[in-house]
Amino acid sequence: MSISRFRLLLITFWVGSLWTIGYLVAPTLFATLSDRVLAGTIAGRLFRVEAWVSVVCALILIGMSWRGKSGQGVDPQIGVSQAGKGRAVLWIALAMLACTLVGYFGLQPFMGALREAAQSGGMDEAARRQFGMLHGVASAFYLAQSVLGIALVWKQR
Repeated sequence: MSISRFRLLLITFWVGSLWTIGYLVAPTLFATLSDRVLAGTIAGRLFRVEAWVSVVCALILIGMSWRGKSGQGVDPQIGVSQAGKGRAVLWIALAMLACTLVGYFGLQPFMGALREAAQSGGMDEAARRQFGMLHGVASAFYLAQSVLGIALVWKQR
């Protein structure tokens, strides 16, 4: 398998899993399960797996781009320098990785602490507001990562 085909397969897996978990599976859980706490717990576990998938895929793509394996010549179909395409993939992958690090690994521990506190004694209005704000910010990072995924797929073609 050529490096460019492997990179395309990796990008397809990464971006496809990102969109599937975030925009199909998680909303379906909340629409289907009557217990929102259970739906949130399952969604949280799925997002944890997705975060690690994102880290691994980003690091592989960054490593491939950094080494410059695709950085030679011009793509005969579209006349674009392979080095330019590799740099774009590198920067998009870095931005997507940053979204994961901030959105999941940065914000999720605070949301988890609020969720645990709510399970032990209920969530007061201030904690509910704070959870909603953190959830909104994390969702914005997830959306940004999803849009960057479109750019990543687009650049690969």
